[in-house]
Amino acid sequence: MKFCIIFSVATIFFCSCQSTGSKTKGVKQQQSLPNIVYILADDLGYGDVSMYNPDSKIKTPHIDALARQSMRFLDAHAPSSVCTPSRYGILTGDYCWRSRLPQGVLSGYGRALIEQDQPTVASLLKNHDYQTAVIGKWHLGLNWVVKPGHESALQVPVNDPSQARMVRDMNPEDLDLSRPPLNGPLQHGFDYSYILPASLDMEPYCYLQNDTLTAPLSKRTAGSELHPKESPDYATGAFWRPGYMSADFDFNDVLPRFTRKAVEYINRQEQGEKPFFLYFPMPAPHTPWLPSKEFIGKSKAGAYGDYVEMVDAMVGKVLQAIEEKGLASNTIVILTSDNGPYWRPQFVQQYDHHAAYIFRGMKADAWEGGHRVPFIVRWPGHIQGGTVSNVTTTLTNLMATCADLVGEDKMALSPLDSYSILSVLLNKTDTATLNNTIMSESSHGLFAVRQGDWKLIEGCGSGGFSDPVTYQPKPGEARGQLYDIRKDPAEKQNLYLDYPEKVKALTRIMDSIKSLTRKK
Repeated sequence: MKFCIIFSVATIFFCSCQSTGSKTKGVKQQQSLPNIVYILADDLGYGDVSMYNPDSKIKTPHIDALARQSMRFLDAHAPSSVCTPSRYGILTGDYCWRSRLPQGVLSGYGRALIEQDQPTVASLLKNHDYQTAVIGKWHLGLNWVVKPGHESALQVPVNDPSQARMVRDMNPEDLDLSRPPLNGPLQHGFDYSYILPASLDMEPYCYLQNDTLTAPLSKRTAGSELHPKESPDYATGAFWRPGYMSADFDFNDVLPRFTRKAVEYINRQEQGEKPFFLYFPMPAPHTPWLPSKEFIGKSKAGAYGDYVEMVDAMVGKVLQAIEEKGLASNTIVILTSDNGPYWRPQFVQQYDHHAAYIFRGMKADAWEGGHRVPFIVRWPGHIQGGTVSNVTTTLTNLMATCADLVGEDKMALSPLDSYSILSVLLNKTDTATLNNTIMSESSHGLFAVRQGDWKLIEGCGSGGFSDPVTYQPKPGEARGQLYDIRKDPAEKQNLYLDYPEKVKALTRIMDSIKSLTRKK
């Protein structure tokens, strides 16, 4: 495996997020290319999955069964602790803070974040004769058509040269929502798409098939369970915001509908034809928590736990479709989550359920609970079932791993933050020689870097949803956070003042990664 080596003034170190190649010749030269089904849960916690957390108050039999047939990673991380930037990293192989959105997430009217000429996993695989599809939550922006006379809405503010504010959100009154938006999934390597624009609690509430609305946005919803933002119950339960929606849109049917569409897509595939890549970003268990009748009361973690059990059942339906179609033996199945769980402290106390397992914090945080995620990979005959890996990895690695799988491809030279883990999956590497440096970012832009056992957070507080969000240190106090993750996975003991040289070394690493630019 080839890794890119970064040289600092005093230290030579590996940066796992920079490598793009591999000495592996690619599966293409050995046999027919495998299908790839990438199941991305939304806000599923490490501790929600019973295979990861024996004390979970939620049962996940289908995910557990998948894990027993797979390699299960214990130290996998989303590149961000919130939705949009993680999805950007998965599809492009770059950390999202290199884009026009340095922090935070897009709204449902956010502009297309992936540049039109930017390679994606889908475009790379399509270049190798894959059929490609995305079914589920997109949340990477669409260029809704601006109404005549409202062109000023697209002017870049003088005080926002990165365009982040304009990219993040637009006023729907400036948009012609009757026209198909531009720069959707079909422009980024997907042959077929059936998507929800953003999260299920963000307008507009609609479906787009092949970048075209399936029904007009002719109705409005007043929203649901709209607690004040300062309330501990804000954005929990059956919560969604007010806004435009299609007349036939049914919130309760979104997760089942996407699952049906995914199963239908799998059922259209035939052995011996082109391999396929199905990206299945589920809209759950992100709010609104809407378990169907058969799942209500099944868990011991309230509506959220019931919804997770419904997610598990939908995963089971997809796996069943792969099996019944006779595709399982040559299909790579990956299951993971875009970030940690949205599970507030009052719910931990109420249900004694630790959705983030032993890790500190939750979704949006720089702490482990914000970005450490379940990561399970199955490939019968190639990946030994029931194995567990302690290798540190990040979800941006999909791009380089796929490039390694299909053989050399110039598109794999583009991402700055992806390296192949194919040799890990195939048990053909000495893990002691692996790169293990990754970065993550909180919702408020607080960066963390991890190398080996050590993790540095560049400031104080969670940088996300957990208290304290920010903290201004007093004279003599630590200005950041340093943890020995192997000895202290719960991040209870801040060693920032105890190991100043380690802080300096990790700071140099973080700065070096931030300063990387793509060769022209």
